[in-house]
Amino acid sequence: MIYLGFDTSNYTTSVACCGEISLNIRKLLEVKKGERGLRQSDALFQHIKRLPDLFGELSEKINMKDVKGIGVSVSPRSVDGSYMPVFLAGESFARVCADSLGVPLYSFSHQEGHIMAGIHSCGNFELLEKPFLSVHLSGGTCEILLTRYENGHFVSDIIGGTKDISAGQLIDRVGVKLGLSFPCGKELEKISNNSEKEIKLPVNSSDGYINFSGIETKALSLVGTIPDEDLAKSLFIAIAKALSDALNYCVLKYSLENILIVGGVISNSIIKEYLRQNVSAMIDFASVEFSTDNALGIALLCERNR
Repeated sequence: MIYLGFDTSNYTTSVACCGEISLNIRKLLEVKKGERGLRQSDALFQHIKRLPDLFGELSEKINMKDVKGIGVSVSPRSVDGSYMPVFLAGESFARVCADSLGVPLYSFSHQEGHIMAGIHSCGNFELLEKPFLSVHLSGGTCEILLTRYENGHFVSDIIGGTKDISAGQLIDRVGVKLGLSFPCGKELEKISNNSEKEIKLPVNSSDGYINFSGIETKALSLVGTIPDEDLAKSLFIAIAKALSDALNYCVLKYSLENILIVGGVISNSIIKEYLRQNVSAMIDFASVEFSTDNALGIALLCERNR
């Protein structure tokens, strides 16, 4: 038996399958040099163009007669009013596939896919049996969640995170200012590896919530005045400090021992290592492969709903 997954997020087109064979095929959307993102209409257009090719690549490697269900992300989060046009591309494509194959279609949120992919990649399936803290760190999201798996879905309540821009937005804004290509995380981390000096940046965290705008203002003002590698390293450490303070507050308040961290930002080694050393809980990190946007988590959720 095979289960398919589709995810069309802000910056990645993804198709995947799990079951008898596990495949995850994805492609980043194109962002012009110097720009900090895409309009929803432009991203939607790119998804529509790319889905047939990616699905064709996937279908060459599996027997479509073995497909028993299809999952798709239809919204950013599992709450009323959570909506982005980009998810219409994946939803419409998945609906046609399900109708053509005569199999059930299951709808999930993009965030649920991240959480399931994270659990799969770290192998801690015990998280499905109890409440835990999940942290979603990406280009558009910085949320600390009280999460439980219930009736085939992840139910999450926001208990912390950012009050302004996300960690991913902060990284990309500084990176673009330094002349890097969007998204900037990987290039900025490469630069930071040459640094031996940390510059203090303002960290504002209280009661589980973070304000990154102060770090952004100071970091942008330092561009061109200090070595790029020192600014990059200092930026990542400041983000990690703010996250550490917020997480320790939530761990203490909600008396939970397990944290799962997902999203593209957590692929950063500096942030990851700082959290390992400074957060008073057991942390599972999504692997680098499954920390960024992917459809495998959606396929895995579909399989569990069979």
